[in-house]
Amino acid sequence: MILKVLVASNDWFYGCVSVERVFTVINGIKFNQVKSKQIAKWIILCVFLLTIISHIHDPIHRQLINDSDGDEQRLWCLVRYSSSINIFNIFITFFHFLTPFAINLISTIILIISIARSRSKVRSKIPFKKHLQQQLYQHKHHLFASCAIILLTIPRLILSLTRGCMKSPRDPWLYIFGYLISFIPSMITIIVFVLPAKKYKDQFIAIIQQITLRRFCHILKARRS
Repeated sequence: MILKVLVASNDWFYGCVSVERVFTVINGIKFNQVKSKQIAKWIILCVFLLTIISHIHDPIHRQLINDSDGDEQRLWCLVRYSSSINIFNIFITFFHFLTPFAINLISTIILIISIARSRSKVRSKIPFKKHLQQQLYQHKHHLFASCAIILLTIPRLILSLTRGCMKSPRDPWLYIFGYLISFIPSMITIIVFVLPAKKYKDQFIAIIQQITLRRFCHILKARRS
């Protein structure tokens, strides 16, 4: 349950960041960063509560069964749902899977269209279609990130719909590989979101250089003393 809650919360945070990005572009200089930080704290709390409450049925219905088959000892982890709970579980699984992706994708499209419209108002001689093409090219990394996340999380969706797991030496690699792929989006946040964007990449490199310089100066001071 803990892994499901954390991974689902991570997907929701991606969607929340996309929505905030849209509000930043729409409001422009009127965007209030202080208020945004305050709202973000409440959103983080609400996301965790939402994911925990929606997954609370899973540990309640899980049962461990020892299976002795000759010399082999197996531990079966089975889930027994009623028909109504099973429908609810499938709905929650798809809800946490599709909704953050849809929010992320729709927010990216709104972001591109909003920037293109604002640019077309300033530079009215250039057709709106041209501005739209330029913004699609500049923000293609956001679309790529959304598609990459949905593809990498498909194995997690499949594994989430399975009702049982087995502690056995027989064919464990499929489950291990599936779980590994499902956690890749959380592990490659910098690669997917930061490095493709020139602005974020430059800021990231500048921060790394500052940290490296501070550590180097600290080492020099320590050696001199």
